[in-house]
Amino acid sequence: MINPKLLNPKSIVVIGASQDIQKPGGKVLKNLLESNFGGTVFAVNPKETTVQGIQCYSKVEDLPQVDCAILAIAAKYCPSTVKVLAHEKNTGGFIILSAGFSEENSIGAQFEKEIAETINAVNGSLIGPNCTGFLNMNYCGAFDTPIPPLNPKGVDFITGSGATAVFIKEYGMTNGLSFNSVWAVGNSAQMGIEEVLEHLDNSFDPITSSRVIMMYMENVRNPKKLLQHATSLINKGCKIAAIKSGGSSAGSRAASSHTGALATSDVAVNALFRKAGIVRCHNREELTTVCSIFMHPEVKGRNIAIITHAGGPAVMLTDVLSNNGLEVPHLEGPAAEKLLSKLFPGSSVGNPIDFLATGTAAQLGEIIDACENNFDNIDAMAVIFGSPGLFANWEVYEVLDQKMKTCRKPIFPILPSIINVKDEIDDFINTKKRINFPEECVFGNALAKILNTPLPQPTSPKLPIIDTKAIREVIDQAENGYLSLQEIQLLLNAAGIDRKREIEVKTEKDAITFAEEVGFPLVMKVVGPLHKSDVGGVVLNVKDKETVAREFNRLIKIPETYAVEIYPMLFGTEIFIGASKEEKFGHQVLFGLGGIFVEVLKDVQAALAPVNHEEALSLIRQLRGYKIIQGVRGQQPVNEELFADAITRVSALVTVAPEIAEMDLNPLLGTPSAITAVDARIRIEKS
Repeated sequence: MINPKLLNPKSIVVIGASQDIQKPGGKVLKNLLESNFGGTVFAVNPKETTVQGIQCYSKVEDLPQVDCAILAIAAKYCPSTVKVLAHEKNTGGFIILSAGFSEENSIGAQFEKEIAETINAVNGSLIGPNCTGFLNMNYCGAFDTPIPPLNPKGVDFITGSGATAVFIKEYGMTNGLSFNSVWAVGNSAQMGIEEVLEHLDNSFDPITSSRVIMMYMENVRNPKKLLQHATSLINKGCKIAAIKSGGSSAGSRAASSHTGALATSDVAVNALFRKAGIVRCHNREELTTVCSIFMHPEVKGRNIAIITHAGGPAVMLTDVLSNNGLEVPHLEGPAAEKLLSKLFPGSSVGNPIDFLATGTAAQLGEIIDACENNFDNIDAMAVIFGSPGLFANWEVYEVLDQKMKTCRKPIFPILPSIINVKDEIDDFINTKKRINFPEECVFGNALAKILNTPLPQPTSPKLPIIDTKAIREVIDQAENGYLSLQEIQLLLNAAGIDRKREIEVKTEKDAITFAEEVGFPLVMKVVGPLHKSDVGGVVLNVKDKETVAREFNRLIKIPETYAVEIYPMLFGTEIFIGASKEEKFGHQVLFGLGGIFVEVLKDVQAALAPVNHEEALSLIRQLRGYKIIQGVRGQQPVNEELFADAITRVSALVTVAPEIAEMDLNPLLGTPSAITAVDARIRIEKS
């Protein structure tokens, strides 16, 4: 629980306050004094008696009791200062702007640890150190600018980077985005992004709380906490968008399986965000645009009307929406003809609805009313209206504002003429308190990203019943490293995953005996080498004993081979399922088409365990090669229900056996009636 003295203090002290507003201690005091804060402000600076008109104390010990402290002093002085504040001044809220802590060296890390321990001992709350500060409706405890417009229903912004926060705020403010709070958590010595999200969840009020949360993070410290509280908030009616940067180098780590190589930290972040229902963004423009869309009424369908007086932008927006799975439905019939009669000759209402460069504010009103009342196949409207500089747009934007107040269907204003009608757009944003989307394709991609992000997955999903006792017996007895064929068979049987009948042989005689027992054709594979095909270690369609003998003697001589695996030849579409344990995230379950599709094309989907049947089925249908699973050109389809069931069983297996570090079922052969594991590797890693 965050100490209320941080959130709504009655008194605040700035330690290191300065007359120089180009220093953090000067700027934060200026911002604080100019904010909504109605309490008492103190300052501490041994060289001053007053700072910016505020009484200044020479040392912390001289202060009266104070609720919240903002520190802008050298790192080495912070631990002792915090001790005095916490134990003698009854301070409960701390914002440490100073740098020189864990981001710099081990000495700074020790300072940071000491500070956190002191604050924890008095149940205080700390933002920072090494941050730009904190801002909410009660006060500004940040040294950066600009200070965004504050609105109780504005965005709650949580960021791990103060500088990035400045740029995000600037871009959002330019287009009319307002904020409720800004949490720049810096080094997160005590409170990070996950803890702020937890606070927003636990304190959520359906009447007074903001419904939009924006996050910028460079690491996910506690994925389980993030998942829990993001899921809870979204289920309460909030919308969350986030950037997680720093994922490009994650794939460079070594792995000993296909799944391990594919299951990078960034893949895990994607899976985490999707499971929680968080819209993942990749740049400031996208993040602020997504959150700006969130500030409008929810779009409850995929059918968009594009209303425009300029053909080109409408065509580009149509392309973006259509290419991302949204619809720009054709409008026709009596209602369309009636609307067309109210527009100038040459106009078009087919959708996009183009009412020409000479279109009037009154005509725009008629078009919006028709989309609102007469076209059931429209869920939202995008209005593109700029100016070539021939006339002002005051009346148009006034109509747009009024219609946004009365229409049930969301209306998104795309006003691109930021120079020609600058005054009108400034009025639209600053007086009418509206948001502008100046670039239609950025808007279109953001809207599509929102509509294509699924709702949160159930927190307690229904999983298949598996033999937990048998699984634990195998795992508990196993050594670190790859399991034997027999151990793998026992695990797959216990998990209810169908597998081929197979044997590992080390002599020619045993190979022939097995062949005579099960019949032909057969498959023979080396046991030992990782990439069997690369070393010539796979033989298909073996039809007689002579070939069995000849190929056994060839295969057993391949380097690293210690046995030969033999099994009846099976037929079907190659698919794969794998699992990999990722630090902090738990297990990722990856799946897709097998063979070259996973090795070369990397056409895979990933989900964090546990994975339920509906989630698995949804992700199967998002594979680029999904049409192959459906069956093409006479090829038999793969049973999607059985494929999804196998995915959930692998998920249940790794949940029961967290010691599984990497697991590959590649390939499985899929047919309309069965999913059969042909090859399997499982590596155990016990702590």
